Amino acid sequence: MMTIRVHNTLTGRKEEFVPAEDRRVRIYVCGVTPYAETHIGHARPSVFWDVVRRYLEYKGYDVLLVQNFTDVDDKVIARARATGRDPLELSRAYSEEYLQAMDRLGVRRADVYPRVSDHIDDIIEVIVGLVERGSAYVCDGDVFFDVSTFPDYGKLSSRTVAELKAGARVEVDERKRSPVDFALWKSAKPGEPSWPSPWGPGRPGWHIECTAMALKYLGSGFDFHGGGTELVFPHHENEIAQAEAYTGEAPFCRYWLHHEMINVRGEKMSKSLGNFVPADEVLDRAPGGAVRLLLLSAHYRKPLDFDWDILEENVRAWRRLNDAAAGLRGALAARGRSTACTCATRCRICCGWWRWNRGATDASSLAKTWAPCLLACATSSPTTACSACASSGSSANTRATMRPSRRRARGRQPPSR
Repeated sequence: MMTIRVHNTLTGRKEEFVPAEDRRVRIYVCGVTPYAETHIGHARPSVFWDVVRRYLEYKGYDVLLVQNFTDVDDKVIARARATGRDPLELSRAYSEEYLQAMDRLGVRRADVYPRVSDHIDDIIEVIVGLVERGSAYVCDGDVFFDVSTFPDYGKLSSRTVAELKAGARVEVDERKRSPVDFALWKSAKPGEPSWPSPWGPGRPGWHIECTAMALKYLGSGFDFHGGGTELVFPHHENEIAQAEAYTGEAPFCRYWLHHEMINVRGEKMSKSLGNFVPADEVLDRAPGGAVRLLLLSAHYRKPLDFDWDILEENVRAWRRLNDAAAGLRGALAARGRSTACTCATRCRICCGWWRWNRGATDASSLAKTWAPCLLACATSSPTTACSACASSGSSANTRATMRPSRRRARGRQPPSR
């Protein structure tokens, strides 16, 4: 099987991916904070992880994907107060809007979508454990994580505690032992949602939420953790500190993958800046497949510029690709070849893109010079999966199927059956 290599933020280098469990991959992706309408920037990580998941499954892995909704958050509370709505009702409405937008993009839904509000007991359990282990302390109904008790703090973001102290804001909470300590539990304030706890009513801090939910569904030492580059510090750094201090096990996660943002006129697209483009507006003007093509047109670790002209270019490219694939299906059908195999369809699209980028845009050229995987697929039964595509291409059966296909593909005459 071909080696999969990924850039791991934790080590700062590209590494071979080896799952913690044979043939099983566990993934946690930081999801949206649903306090306003979904914008196209939210779609980039969703499409990226959808592709990763589909590829891993194609390679034979059993994938468990967990993506949270941060429905207990300062932004949700502020928006609910401004609109006169209940915070949890507001966040659920925007969560559903997000899911519908991702459906339009062809993103398969995650296996689990945990919400903070549904996991308060799990979060309190982790905080209690941190206090008992001496990694956290209580102060006037609040609970803070004591960064000094975790020597590896900063290993994800490559920062030292001394650097963080020097850059701390002047208006720090004087109750904290150190300006770099962070909140695990916040005491209740008027007009905010709250839950009972051993320290009085309140709500969880942002960072502990993902730690508790990831541990609940994936356990310690899971394979991939995803999120934007803006989450490396402090969010993901704090997730690691909390989890490893609580479990006593390292690593909390083995591979950290961070995507870059979508920019508008060189500036990060975000709801807080007011420069976002609603996902529904984009999908009303372009097919979901064309939007996916745009979102995948740049490497995930590189910024992606969005404007309407670029979108139109991708719509035209997407239509050319589909026209070529449709033409080839017709050419194959005319020669009596099967076009019903699902993996054959996948091969047609992938190889069609490869050829299309190199100038073979007409159906006859594609039929004559198609990559071997298509010719192997086309000879398979329409009621069975294609062994050549399902395997790594190293089996004797696959080689026997593909070798004559290569010879035929090089000739001037189309292959006959």
